[in-house]
Amino acid sequence: MTRTINGHAVNPIGLGCMTLSWAYGLKPTEDYSANLLNRALDIGYNHLDTARIYGEGHNETLIGETLKHRRKEFFLASKTGIIVDGDKRRVDCRPETIRTALEESLRLLQTDHIDLYYLHRRDFNTPIEDSIGELASAVKAGKIGSIGLSEMSADTLRKASAVHPIAAMQTEYSPMTRNPEIAVLEACRELGTTFVAFSPVGRGALCGVVRDPLALPKGDIRRTMPRFIGENWQHNLGLIDAFAQLATTVGVTASQLALGWVLAKGEHIVTIPGTASIEHLEENIARHDWLPDADTVARVDALINRETVAGSRYSETMQQTIDTEDFT
Repeated sequence: MTRTINGHAVNPIGLGCMTLSWAYGLKPTEDYSANLLNRALDIGYNHLDTARIYGEGHNETLIGETLKHRRKEFFLASKTGIIVDGDKRRVDCRPETIRTALEESLRLLQTDHIDLYYLHRRDFNTPIEDSIGELASAVKAGKIGSIGLSEMSADTLRKASAVHPIAAMQTEYSPMTRNPEIAVLEACRELGTTFVAFSPVGRGALCGVVRDPLALPKGDIRRTMPRFIGENWQHNLGLIDAFAQLATTVGVTASQLALGWVLAKGEHIVTIPGTASIEHLEENIARHDWLPDADTVARVDALINRETVAGSRYSETMQQTIDTEDFT
């Protein structure tokens, strides 16, 4: 089973590479990360997703160094728009900033072509039309194959699509995070845009990797996310355990059920679970051609949804910095 991004056939389960550099747990060694990336290609992953912000260039450098000799074996996606200045960060999608960032990404990735290049966040100070215009020039120059948006609204997608076709929209989507169901999933379907679901396993929650968020290493971003804190987390643990039991009844792991549920929500959806574990890497793709039946999807929907999950995915302050629709 394959799905498409901008006409390219990809495995419906790709690999989000962020965890190899930043944000979750402890960063693995360079050798382990290189082994994981090569193992990913060996077992069928052919869509790798990175970004400049991941380790402030570390992730792009890792992929470039490790896989430059295998570049033709995978669809490569990266992102720009979040700029780090010392201990501060900002969103900057001005055309001149995009132009400079793209050249640096090409250099670090050791390639002359990125298949899919996203705007990582909406720059509210720059018209989306201007940003897309610059990326359209990069497509024409052959430096990128297609344009993507990340964590943006259906309205922004429509405005961007009026300038140039948008190949992909990337946003968090899992049984625990339903925001795309407000408008973006349908907008993508209408416009022929592939929806790329990140964190499909609830940032590790649904597969049981996280049992005590306070035991996570300092700096792990989940420690500050509302649904991982205090009473919210204790409530959500009950849902997570029930989800695991449901997975057992249908003969898959909890991770595989979460991935299958996401893919069952539309043929225009692909997903990019991230991991720093070769064991989990293998588990995630092992059932890439499996979809839960309608009854199983309905049972997941009844168990875990926006009404039953305690706590939002982001803090109120963080939510204000992104452009996705939110439940009111």
